[in-house]
Amino acid sequence: MITKEGIIQLNKKFDNGTVVNGSSLSFALSSLKGTKDWFKQLAYLVRAIVVDHVFEEGNKRTASAIIIYFFEAHKVAYDPYKVDKIITEIILKNIVSVEQIRRKLKDVIR
Repeated sequence: MITKEGIIQLNKKFDNGTVVNGSSLSFALSSLKGTKDWFKQLAYLVRAIVVDHVFEEGNKRTASAIIIYFFEAHKVAYDPYKVDKIITEIILKNIVSVEQIRRKLKDVIR
């Protein structure tokens, strides 16, 4: 199970783990309990980190690491180059819908 502390520790691999939007991260983590669809759970986390800028720095790298963590935990083959591509696409196209992010995440599967 992924926790707030675990996500902060992950961000510390890329920056200092300074949370600037803790409420968004807390909301995303609470939303995980509302669905068994792990793609939707992942979409909530990615949206919080990338769109709402949970951390001072390292949001894109943290989101990429969480995506990879989820895919590997669920033993899903994925294209690592597409992980970076969808993070960039979410930012450039200002995708804020959890459902749209969920669909983008499915595009990473091989």
